[in-house]
Amino acid sequence: MKMKIETLAVHAGHTIDPTTGAVATPIHLSTTFERDVEGNYSRGFMYTRNNNPNREALERGVSMLEGGETAAAFGSGTAAAMALFQALAPGDHVLAHVDAYYGTTRLLREIFLRWGLEADFIDMGNLDAVKKALRPQTKLAWSETPSNPLLKIVDIAAIVEVAHGVGALCVCDNTWAPVLQRPFELGADLILHSTTKYFGGHCDVAGGIVVAKKDSEFFQRIRAIQYSGGAVPSPFDCWLVLRGMRTLPWRMRAHSENAMKVANFLAQHQKVNDVHYPGLSSNPGHEIAAHQMSMFGGMLSFEVRDGRDAAMSVAAKTKIFTRATSLGGVESLIEHRASIEGAGTTSPEGLLRLSIGLENADDLIEDLDQALR
Repeated sequence: MKMKIETLAVHAGHTIDPTTGAVATPIHLSTTFERDVEGNYSRGFMYTRNNNPNREALERGVSMLEGGETAAAFGSGTAAAMALFQALAPGDHVLAHVDAYYGTTRLLREIFLRWGLEADFIDMGNLDAVKKALRPQTKLAWSETPSNPLLKIVDIAAIVEVAHGVGALCVCDNTWAPVLQRPFELGADLILHSTTKYFGGHCDVAGGIVVAKKDSEFFQRIRAIQYSGGAVPSPFDCWLVLRGMRTLPWRMRAHSENAMKVANFLAQHQKVNDVHYPGLSSNPGHEIAAHQMSMFGGMLSFEVRDGRDAAMSVAAKTKIFTRATSLGGVESLIEHRASIEGAGTTSPEGLLRLSIGLENADDLIEDLDQALR
């Protein structure tokens, strides 16, 4: 039976406990598991760094939701990204989006370039630039769409076509658009999520996951790094993320509807220079986003007319929005990205990033209006 996404989200990774009949998944906190008399592990578990029933359930659930074959869960989104880069070899070339989560860019620049990887940071939305930057040594094309914090849109199918032409794997950071965007259906090989964000959905658990469209030698290297490096989530963290996934499709719908209303309001506000949201017909990536996304997500950013000081003032005056980093929770967050990212930031000084929560959109609009005034 082929289930719709809402049904999958509720049931993927969940089974009735065979011992007690519990409907809610038990949490298995044990770090070690009993061997058989002859020394084997017929029940499938040896040591929690190697595997755990809750992590296995999470990996199975998320891979089913994304339409992949297998997945590896980590203690954070950054740890998941790190494992992807560690699975490469010195001399391999990575093509990365210039507008992307600064933590990913920092990983490449400050750690992996020193360890022999090569990388070019380009606008992955510019297909000609992608074609020029590809090399025979390119092993990974990294797209993040919508991107952080300018919400630039990458044509996933087009990137896949040219990257596969040189034998490179295509990774899509789908953290901002779970359920709304289906990278495997567009040809991507791997999907990354910071499950801290929308999968967890309540700003109370950190995690990350790499999902593979097909099991492969490359993915098995990621799996080996997961075990050997030990950057795994705790059983309770896995349980929280899997619980959050059950409401994910409905939350993404509400986040998207609220963000669309807020974006339309900001686009008409006299104190706002620019609004970055792919749902706006004026957005340069709108046409591609409309093709590869079912809705446009709960994240947006906007640039305050009078620059940094004015932007900081707006963030200070909001009453419903909380000044905090991260995203994807039920509460709305606001932050000045340039000051968060620090030296070397490419974020405009007047830019504020919003994570639109599940409050009433009219209340959010009223709050932003009074702060901008």
